[in-house]
Amino acid sequence: MDILSIIGIIVGVGAILLGQYLDGGHVATLINGPALIIVLGGSLGAIMLQSPLAVFLHAMKLFFWVFKPPQLPLDESIDRIVRWSDVSRRNGLLGLENIISEETDPFVQRGIQMLVDGNEPEVIRNNMEIDLLSKERFDMQAARVFEAMGAYAPTIGIIGAVLGLIHVMGNLADPTKLGSGIAVAFVATVYGVAMANLLFIPIGNKIKSVIQEESQFREMLIEGIVSIAEGDNPRIIESRLYGFLN
Repeated sequence: MDILSIIGIIVGVGAILLGQYLDGGHVATLINGPALIIVLGGSLGAIMLQSPLAVFLHAMKLFFWVFKPPQLPLDESIDRIVRWSDVSRRNGLLGLENIISEETDPFVQRGIQMLVDGNEPEVIRNNMEIDLLSKERFDMQAARVFEAMGAYAPTIGIIGAVLGLIHVMGNLADPTKLGSGIAVAFVATVYGVAMANLLFIPIGNKIKSVIQEESQFREMLIEGIVSIAEGDNPRIIESRLYGFLN
């Protein structure tokens, strides 16, 4: 669990509510169901129109990375790669065949299978980098879904405010309702700007940072597997891979 994400949301939203209270306003004035529906529903609808179905669904899946990012076993993976290197030096590359079924990551399985098949190091690197770049590109598309929502939300918030003002203008005959009506109308603008800058854009950037960490982890796996193909000494491989931990 990424506790910093939870604290960030609490601090961001809490600061706005506390500021509203200290300024003499009522927190209840910031609670408006119709405004929330307009901003959230409008932003969601716009991004649905913009995004391919596969990208949108993938974005909803990656949303949970904000609170529970994937665990990347860096140290454990380095130990495994060094062990594979020892096996290949003792039994040859064919000795790694039994390891394929032990691995749960398809990316690693493909890499070891190419080792066992006797492919050249450069061929292995090129194929694995294509897999890496394809996955990274797809993940980044999903992360940009939230950034796009952050771009749409403020504008849709203004639409909500205008709709509220239209409702207010219909009550000009009763001046007592004008002040509260205008205040409620502008709540939609607050929602749009706040959601964009406190939720959508930070969520997109957080997912991007997780994607970058995962890509670096896969780059380490590629380097380790290619080093085995090149016949490097296990201790040299270990020393090289520990550079990725920095």
